[in-house]
Amino acid sequence: MLKIDALPAFTDNYIWMLQDPQRRLCAAVDPGEAAPVEKWLDTRPDWHLTDILVTHHHHDHVGGVEQLKARYGARVHGPAGEKIPARDDALVDGQRIRILDHELEVFEVPGHTSGHIAYFHDDTQAPWLLSGDTLFAAGCGRLFEGTASQMFGSLQRLAALPASTKVYCTHEYTLSNLRFAKAVEPDNLDIAERLEQVIRLREAKRITLPSDLRIERATNPFLRCSEPRVVAAASRHADRPLDTAEVVFAALRAWKDCF
Repeated sequence: MLKIDALPAFTDNYIWMLQDPQRRLCAAVDPGEAAPVEKWLDTRPDWHLTDILVTHHHHDHVGGVEQLKARYGARVHGPAGEKIPARDDALVDGQRIRILDHELEVFEVPGHTSGHIAYFHDDTQAPWLLSGDTLFAAGCGRLFEGTASQMFGSLQRLAALPASTKVYCTHEYTLSNLRFAKAVEPDNLDIAERLEQVIRLREAKRITLPSDLRIERATNPFLRCSEPRVVAAASRHADRPLDTAEVVFAALRAWKDCF
């Protein structure tokens, strides 16, 4: 059984460590800095870092890649459409790769960056998704290179995955995202309950991840752009009627940028 743990990095990043405890093999996801991974491996001298998975080119996701590859000889996988340091495997949409004996499907999910990818493990019992900076817990990434239309399409694609899919994103933004979600839907009881839970977790200095798509569909405004209450709130904020879910998404993303 694959184990997935988070290594904190910088102020709010997580480097996900995929682990095969029986064989003592592991893979690192989006190592923006090498030190957390090196420290983890230093306490496990009989473990081997076999792979590094990268979702996009931003420095807080690739800053440690070259150092880790040089020290451990790990194979680097990343999007073909972006410049990824020390990349061995340039990945495109629909490609399947095998990591620690688990098959992952590559999804191109542009929006945050133009070539951003996500990795999906389709398991009937326990599916999971490495979503990078595309889908966050209760939120989504900023539009640095892509368009609102691209990000809307990317999120729709991820939201269509099984409800039980665990979502491993790479930032601890859940609390601020839920405060925005509450502003959009103040009467949503699922959001209120989740916000209370997350406040308690953060007060205890505990991680709020992973999420899952069931709770995201109920509480993430960016996945709820067809819900009448979300449409109404976005229209009020934009001060004009918004007639499609994609237009609602663009208005929500602009609202969140200034929230």
